Amino acid sequence: MSKVKNAEAKNKAAPYAAAAPITDSSDIEKLEFTDAKAQKDVSEVDSESAAAREGNDAVISDRYSFPRFLRVSPSPHIKSSDTTSKIMLDVFISLIPAFIWGVFVFGPRALVIGALSVASAVLFEYLFCRVRKKKSTVGDLSAAVTGLLLAMNLSSTVPYWIPVVGSFFAVVVVKGLFGGLGKNIVNPALAARVFLFAWPSEMNTFVAPGVHAGIISGSADITASATPLSQIKMDGTLSASLYDLIIGNVGGCIGEVSALFLMIGGAYLLIRRVITWHIPASYIGTVALIALIFPRLEGDLLNNVLTEIFSGGVIICAFFMATDYVTSPITAKGKLIFGAGCGIITMLIRYFGGYSEGASFSVLIMNLLVWYIDKLTMPKHFGVKGGKASVKEK
Repeated sequence: MSKVKNAEAKNKAAPYAAAAPITDSSDIEKLEFTDAKAQKDVSEVDSESAAAREGNDAVISDRYSFPRFLRVSPSPHIKSSDTTSKIMLDVFISLIPAFIWGVFVFGPRALVIGALSVASAVLFEYLFCRVRKKKSTVGDLSAAVTGLLLAMNLSSTVPYWIPVVGSFFAVVVVKGLFGGLGKNIVNPALAARVFLFAWPSEMNTFVAPGVHAGIISGSADITASATPLSQIKMDGTLSASLYDLIIGNVGGCIGEVSALFLMIGGAYLLIRRVITWHIPASYIGTVALIALIFPRLEGDLLNNVLTEIFSGGVIICAFFMATDYVTSPITAKGKLIFGAGCGIITMLIRYFGGYSEGASFSVLIMNLLVWYIDKLTMPKHFGVKGGKASVKEK
């Protein structure tokens, strides 16, 4: 009897202990009653909490006229069906007209250079992902766009190893080593083009429109021709007409000679809402303003302005390079500042630099300033002044 009493005393002292010894049927009934009571208490607490939450929501909704479906949630709050692959496909499509025109003007070697550049960029993207043991990102089409942009910024006379080396630098060094798409700090295609200036004789040999370099021999059997900007730089004159500049009947890089087809591609991106008007408008507008105030050509001011706009890489950079999501500002005000900065640097290099064109350099320089532009132009949080919350005492 004493053992049974001791067991009952322990059970009364710890009614919720799962390991308490069971010695009698009455003990089992007590434990079942206690467990049921505990469960009932928990369910009542949960019900009261749920009712309180619903009551608070109702009070807040009634007081501030919030809709019932409005709930606080983590970002992003605005969702879209657009994906990286869809956006890159639109960019790729928009570049095709200007590239086809380049092939028409400079011959089949331009097509081979484009295909080689795109294929090598995609291959290096795949191999880099395999080496890092990461999921392949070839499907997002960013490497294909980089390869095509690089090819369009090359002469039709470059050796075939040039686009391969450029694609490696763009995809692996500029983008891959910085963490991949979305983490590169400068435009990969433009950075690769500037890197390839380490071989100036290959990069600065251009041919007149209609002169086709041999598919195998390259620049061995052709005569070099001056581009419009290099002609202006050397003697301050221009033999090409404004019509030739717009349609693309001039010497230059494969994809930058036809301002008309580049603007068609840019209009496609604007209609598809892939890009906004801020950077192209501020970039081209700044170039036009400087050309109007400080003309380099004698004669009609309007002709001088249009010559500066439609020559070289202003159009391709304004619509396709400077508008890169990763390396351009977020805010509308920041985009206007970014485009204006590109225009100023482009014209400074054209006027005072040793190189006849400054569009590529201008975009790369402004890429490095994007973080500061965003910091200056990002809207302040409501109720925050000078980066610190301020409470005004009455």
